[in-house]
Amino acid sequence: MTATTSIHWSDRARAVLPGGGFGNFDPGVFIREGRGSRVWDEDGREYVDYLIGSGPMLLGHGHPEVLDAIVAQLPRGQTFFANNVLGVELAEEICRSVECAEQVRFLTSGGEADMYAIRLARAFTGRDKILKFEGGYHGMSAEAQMSLAPAVLANFPTAVPDSAGIPESTRSEVFVAPYNDLAFLSGFLDEHGSGIAAIVVEPLQRIIPQEPGFLHAVRMLCDRFGILLVFDEIVTGFRLAYGGAQEEYGVTPDICTLGKIIGGGFPLAAVAGRRPVMDHFDKGSVGADRWLMMLGTLSGNPVAAAAGLKTMEILRRQGTYETLKRHGTRIQGMLRDHLNAAGVAHEIVGHPALFDVVFTETKVRNYRDVLAGDARKSATFNKVMRNEGILKSPSKFYPSLVLTEDDFERTEHAIRSAARAIASSN
Repeated sequence: MTATTSIHWSDRARAVLPGGGFGNFDPGVFIREGRGSRVWDEDGREYVDYLIGSGPMLLGHGHPEVLDAIVAQLPRGQTFFANNVLGVELAEEICRSVECAEQVRFLTSGGEADMYAIRLARAFTGRDKILKFEGGYHGMSAEAQMSLAPAVLANFPTAVPDSAGIPESTRSEVFVAPYNDLAFLSGFLDEHGSGIAAIVVEPLQRIIPQEPGFLHAVRMLCDRFGILLVFDEIVTGFRLAYGGAQEEYGVTPDICTLGKIIGGGFPLAAVAGRRPVMDHFDKGSVGADRWLMMLGTLSGNPVAAAAGLKTMEILRRQGTYETLKRHGTRIQGMLRDHLNAAGVAHEIVGHPALFDVVFTETKVRNYRDVLAGDARKSATFNKVMRNEGILKSPSKFYPSLVLTEDDFERTEHAIRSAARAIASSN
C-alpha cells in the first residue's frame, strides 16, 4: 500500500459523499481494519487507537469472545422486527445495573434515544420547554442542535442553532444554561421552572466534570419544580463505572439514554427510566392521547444484543474498571509530565476513562472555558500525535482495556514530541 491508496478513495468518496465523508471524522482517514488496541488505514499505516469508534470498542477491536457471540447468532437470523430473547436479556441486565432503569426501550442510535427522551419528558409532564447546558451534545434533533458548539456566544438562556434547517420556533422551546453554574440555574428556575419538562445533561459534559455537588443540586432543583432529569449516558454509560455516571456520582435521574458500549460495536441504543415515565411508550397504560409512538426497524436487533450482552459480561469481571482507570491515569500523567517539562500551560480535563488536554492557564468549568483554550496549540498537538501513529478524536482520548506496554511507550513518545513541537512554536 502507498499514500496514493487513500488519495484514490478520497477522490471516489468526494464523488458520492457530501464533503467526501460520513460526517463523523477526518474524511481523509480510511480505516481498513482493527485488532485489539490498533487500527490500520488503507495505506497500511498502523495506529494506537484512542478513537475506538468514538467510544464503543472499550474491549478493543475483534475481542474473541464478542466475535464468538456474534457468530453464534448470525446463522439464527440477522433481524426480525419482533421480540427476541437476547434483547430481553440485555434489557434485564440494563435494569439490574443502571439505577434509574426500571424499563428499557431500544433504538438504533444515541441521537435517536436522546430525541425520544426529550419527547418522553414532554409526554409525561405535559410541558414543552427543555433546558440544556451550553456545549452539551445530545444528538442531531432540532432541540439537541441548539448551542452545541456556538461560535457566537449569546446571553443565557438564549439558544443558538448549530445547523441550518431548524425552524426558528424551536429556539423558543429550548433554554440554555452554563454548565457548573448553580447560581444561574437556580435563579432561572425560580422564574421559569414551572414550564420546563426536562433538564438534559451529560453528567460528564464532553470531557468537563461536574463541580463538586453540582449534579446533586440539579437533582434537587428538578424535584422542587416537577422537572424530569435526563442523563445523556450515551458516552458515560458502562464507561465511568459499570452503572455509568449514576453510579460514579451517586445521582439518579428520571430518564437516561444509553448507547455505544451496550451494542458491542453494533448500532444499538436505549432509553431507560422509571416505570411511570416509560409507561408512555405503552398505549394500553396511558391511553391514546398520552401515548408516545416509537417504531424502529432494527430496534433490539439480536446481533447487536448478542454483542452487547457479551461485552457487558466481560466488563463485570473483577478488576475491569480499575484497569481502565489505571490506563487513563497513566496517560494523563504522561501529558502532565511532558507538557510541564516543555513549559506549556495546559489543563487535563475529564475522567481517567475519558479526557483530553486543553491549552489554557485557567480552570475549565464549562464550554466557554474550553473555547477560550489555544486552538492553534491543540491543532499542533493533534497533528503531531497523528503523525506519530496515535489516532484520537480532536477533543478526546478514549482509553481501552487492551492497551499494551508497547502502546504506552508509543503514546509517551508521541506526547513528548507534541509537547516539544508546541514549545518550539511559541
